[in-house]
Formats: sequence, C-alpha cells, structure tokens
Amino acid sequence: MWRSFSGALALVLGLTTTSAQAATCGGDFTTWLHDLRADLLAAGGTEAEVSRFLRGAAADPKVLAADRRQGVFQRNFTDFSRRLISADRLNKARAKLKSEASLLARAEKEYGVPPGILLAFWAFETDFGAVQGEFNTRNALLTLAHDCRRPGLFRPQILAAFELSRRGDFDPATTKGAWAGEIGMVQMLPADLLARGVDGDGDGRVDLQSSVADALLSGAALIRDHGWQAAAPWITEVRLPQGFDLSHNGLNDWLPVADWRAKGLRPREGGDLPEGGEAALLLPQGRLGPAFLVWPNFRVLTEWNQSLTYVTTAAYFATRIEGAAVFDPGDPVPGLNPEQMKTLQQKLKQRGHDVGNVDGILGLMTREAVRREQIRLGLPPDAWPDQRLLEQL
Repeated sequence: MWRSFSGALALVLGLTTTSAQAATCGGDFTTWLHDLRADLLAAGGTEAEVSRFLRGAAADPKVLAADRRQGVFQRNFTDFSRRLISADRLNKARAKLKSEASLLARAEKEYGVPPGILLAFWAFETDFGAVQGEFNTRNALLTLAHDCRRPGLFRPQILAAFELSRRGDFDPATTKGAWAGEIGMVQMLPADLLARGVDGDGDGRVDLQSSVADALLSGAALIRDHGWQAAAPWITEVRLPQGFDLSHNGLNDWLPVADWRAKGLRPREGGDLPEGGEAALLLPQGRLGPAFLVWPNFRVLTEWNQSLTYVTTAAYFATRIEGAAVFDPGDPVPGLNPEQMKTLQQKLKQRGHDVGNVDGILGLMTREAVRREQIRLGLPPDAWPDQRLLEQL
C-alpha cells in the first residue's frame, strides 16, 4: 500500500548525506554488504526487514558491462534521432495521443506537462512499457553502489528501495528494471518513487510497471518538480540566416527572444518566435546542421537524462508527435569518431578545460570547451569539433 512518503523521504535524504560522505565502495563484496546492513538498520529497519531485503543479494557483472557500454550516446544527433524515431514508433505515439487523451489531458492540467513530452519519454524509455528491463533492481543498485565510479549516487537509491520494501511496494527478489536501477514504464529511480509517485488509477498503490495512469502521472510529477513551466515551449527548429553571428550559442549562453529575433532567427516552419523570455541556440552538429532554439523547459529535460543528444532527440520527438515537420538535417561537417573524440578531450584537458570524463561523448562540458578553443583559434565557434580543430590543437 502506498502511504505518505514525506517522513521516510526525509530519513532517506538524511542518510544520503552520511552515505555520500562515507562514500564506502569497493573491496570484498560480502564485507561491503555487512557494512550496508548496518546502514539499513540505522535507517530504522528491523533485523527481519534487512535480512529479507538482502536475501539472495549479489553483484551483477552484466550491470557493470552495461554501465561501461554506452556507445549509443556517441552517435551524432541526426544518426541518433533516426535510430530512435522510426515510423512505427511515431505512429504508436500518435495512436497513444488519441487512446490516452483523457489521461494526458489530466497530466497537463494537474502538472503542466504536455502530451508530447510524456509520450516521447514513454516511447524512448520502454517502448510504451514493452521493454522495461530484465535486471534485478536491488542487485543493480548494489552493484553500482559497490563500484567506485558513482557510489554517492547509488547508495542513497538502495536506502530508498529498502524503504519501499518495508512498505510492501518493492519486492527485492522479483522487481526488475533497467541496469541503472530505474523501474517501470517511465524508468524512475526508487528515491523519485518515494518523492513523486502518483496513484493515478486510485487503487491505493503506485505501480509504474503495469499501470499507465500511475506511470504517466508520476513522470509528469517528476518533470514538474524539476521546474517545468506550463504552457511554455521547449524546442523550436529555426533557420540560420546567411552570415549569422555565431558568437552566442550553446546552453551556457541565453539571450532574450527579442535579441534572437533581431539576429534574424525564425522558425523553420514559418511564423514568428514566441514573445518574451529567454532562449539558447543549440547546434547539435554545428552551423551547417540542424538548428534549434531551446527554452528553459529544455533545461528541465536534462534533469531526466544527462545526455544532450538523447534529450534533444526526445524534445524534438515530442514536437513531431504533436504535428511538427521532420527536421532539416542540413549538410554538417563530418564529426569525430569516438577515439578521435577521446583524443580531443585529452587535448582540451591539457589546455585547462574541464570536460568531465574522457569518454568519447560530446557532452555539454566538451562542447563549451570546443567553443572556447574555436574562438581562440579564429574558427567558427559552433561547438562542433571536427578534424580541422583536432589538428590545430
């Protein structure tokens, strides 16, 4: 039975700080589990509850393999979007737009999140619930918390899953989901379930695995709580006029819409830009590729997923579901392959730029470093690295 979560969440968040500070990870897995047991008991669990939660617990090497095998995010926007947005998936999304119209209207009314956004993430995360993952969720979380790459992120999720287990809303032996511990049709982590789970169908519990109403309304609550602005845009495809000034672009460079209009930007499908507010120019594949103005709601979507390529594709797909035209791919300069991208990131780090991990993925930090180097070298500062930039570095 789903109950009030506020007190339990406070307890979990309190232990989050302790766990993050301790950042215990690595070493013998059995010894590590013994230490975790002490944390679970400190969280208020009884010996019986902790034993039930940890019964059969094991590290899963397939989780670590999946964590290190995220090559799909090394694809450029055009390739990635064509891979994810098939005609069949678009048709299914538009069919759901009709069949779930009342539920989607409720989500927009109560949480301000439009149908296209929810359908895009529902489609991409689990293909509308058909592919929710086959990893044991508890073991996935244990594995990632024991691994020393991100223990501060995953150890608190174990505490949240334990609290759900105490309530009877999580079976540690049978609950399955994605390799990173997300559960259900819209793939939410246990802590988000505690904080934002919605009993959409009124049966007294939150079931993100089989209840469409619970899943979509919980997803809407998550997006709203990250700062979504109701009745506001999130992404608009635009055309760059000849000789466009590239000095302002990227998600670190926001300008008033009036300034973009003065620079000659207009929606590719005609009309004018929305009035008021700020927007940023996003060039996923540089000045010769697709071009989008993105709005503050776009930044909210990056809280759902940290991959810029994924979020841009999802945001664009949401507009397609709601009737937008296919984007213009343009004719971008060829990008770098993964190994070249790693070399680039290493060179950028040597020049003092913070690019995060050297992983061959063109993320926000790498893009900003690229843009700064393009300015220094007198190249068009479109944040799209190519062979020419690599050679000059």
